[in-house]
Amino acid sequence: MIRFLNSVWYNFKEYIILTILVILSLFIISQNHSPAVQRVRAIAFGTFATVTSIVSDVINIKSLKKENEQLRETNAKLMLQLSKLREAAIINEELKGLVALKDTSGFPLIPASVVSKSLSRVQGTITLNVGNSDSVKVGMPVITDKGLVGIIYSVSDNYSIARTLQNVDLKITVKDERTRENGLMKWNGENLVIINVPKTYQIKKGDRIITSELSSLVPFPIPVGVAAGSNNVETGIFNEIKVVPFVDFSKVENVFVLKTVASKEIDNLELNFLKKFQ
Repeated sequence: MIRFLNSVWYNFKEYIILTILVILSLFIISQNHSPAVQRVRAIAFGTFATVTSIVSDVINIKSLKKENEQLRETNAKLMLQLSKLREAAIINEELKGLVALKDTSGFPLIPASVVSKSLSRVQGTITLNVGNSDSVKVGMPVITDKGLVGIIYSVSDNYSIARTLQNVDLKITVKDERTRENGLMKWNGENLVIINVPKTYQIKKGDRIITSELSSLVPFPIPVGVAAGSNNVETGIFNEIKVVPFVDFSKVENVFVLKTVASKEIDNLELNFLKKFQ
C-alpha cells in the first residue's frame, strides 16, 4: 500500500499539489469578506454559471436533435402506414362493389386486375392478368360495378387486352334507357358520342345510356353513361349526342370479364339473311 502511494505521489505530485492549492485558495476566498474578493467571487461564480449553462444547452440541443430525428422517423413510418391503410380502404370499397356485382349478376364473371394501361387520345386499351387459361375469349365485355369498360380484342395464355370505350376502333350499339331509342356510339378522339341520331329522337340531357340488345358485341343492357346534350347539326336531319361515361378509365384497377360472346349462330343467320338480298 505504501509503495502504491509512493508511486502515485511520484507520478502525480504536481497535479496533487495544484489541486490542494486550488482547494486552499477557494477556501481562503470563501472566508474573505472584503469587497474586492466578493467581486472576484461573484465574477467567478457568474462565469461558472454561464459556462455551465452553455454546456447544458449544447448537450440539450444534441439531445433535442436526436429526439427530433427519431420523431421525424416515427412520423414517416406513420405516414407510410396511413397511406397504406387509405389505399387499402379505397381498394376495399372498389372490391366491395365488384363483389356485390358478382353476387347479384346471373352471368359468369371472371375477376381480373389491370396490369397496364394505354390511354392515348384515340387508342385507349388496358391489359388484364387473365387469358386463355382463365377462359377469356375475344369479344367478351369488360365491366366494373359502375358499367362497361370495353371489349376484349386480343388474348394470350395468361393475359388479354381490351379496347376501352375511349378507342376509335370500338363502336357499340346503345340505347336511351328512358325512350328506348337506339344509336351507334363511338369515341371521336375527344368525347363519347352517339352518331347519326335523328332529330326526331327525344334523347335528353341526363338520360341514362345503356348497351342495346341489338348490339352484336354486348347483346344485353350494361350501363354506359349519361347523355350530356346534343351537338345540333345545322344541316341535315341528324344530331350527335355526347355521352359522359360512368367509368373513369384512368382510375380503373379491378374489373370483371363477362363470360359471354356474340353468338356465332346468330351471326350466321344474319349473314344468310343478307345474302338473300344480294
